Amino acid sequence: MIRELLDINDFIVLVEEADSEEITIDSCTFDEPVIAVAFYGAGNVELSVQFEGKEKAYRHSKGLALSFYADDKVEFVHTVSANKPLECILIATSPRNLEKLPHGEGELFAQMLNHLVHPSDHYVQGPKFYMTPEMQSIVHQIFHSPYQGKTKMMFFRSQVTTLLSHFFGQLAQRDDNGIKTSEKEKLVQAREILAQNLDAPPSLSELSKQIGLNSFKLKKNFKAYFGVPVFKYLQNERLSKAHDLLRNQEASVQEAAWHVGYDSLSSFSNAFAKKYGFRPSQIRG
Repeated sequence: MIRELLDINDFIVLVEEADSEEITIDSCTFDEPVIAVAFYGAGNVELSVQFEGKEKAYRHSKGLALSFYADDKVEFVHTVSANKPLECILIATSPRNLEKLPHGEGELFAQMLNHLVHPSDHYVQGPKFYMTPEMQSIVHQIFHSPYQGKTKMMFFRSQVTTLLSHFFGQLAQRDDNGIKTSEKEKLVQAREILAQNLDAPPSLSELSKQIGLNSFKLKKNFKAYFGVPVFKYLQNERLSKAHDLLRNQEASVQEAAWHVGYDSLSSFSNAFAKKYGFRPSQIRG
């Protein structure tokens, strides 16, 4: 477990990363009450929030943006398995510091997260949703930044501000279109099926049958809930996986393309360049 605590833009920023060959359980608490937003990147760890005999569990954390209030009676427990690495960025502030935050952030917290500013329990969950591709890209860049020292801190400061801006922007315009809880669970299941079958994903009709939701609702509600159409989500996951394979020098360009389901090298290269701004061959430099 790698845990780094930073003071950025008057926020406490906790950066956590873990990857193990066996199941790892890690817990943390806060010394004082905080209002926070957690952003989960790659992997899909389980989170258990425990306080005074109560528990709130989150089973599908990959891509999740979760806001909450918690005091020193609350314990956060991550269960990390070999195939579910942890990448988590937590941006937090103390309720007593809200008025001191610059650039109007304190007003945003008070207006849009009012029940966290005035909590009714030791732990109060605020809005949660799955991040847009733009937000996921920011989280990915934070964990894979090539910078060091003061340059790294400058980069972190800019990315933390951008990430919070996206979060509050999504809150302002977010609409689940009345999606039922049972249907949300099916949409999460659909997302996991796609993520686990990047090289040979099911068709839309096959995916609909697997989760028990008709194709029309799947297309409409997937975009409403995750902020991106089914096909676009699949493409983003494929290219992100290929990027990791190339960055870690675990595959050639051709092998990376095949691994994520591209039969045409030119199609893969064009899609990669459109997303990242450079050809896949350039990342291996």
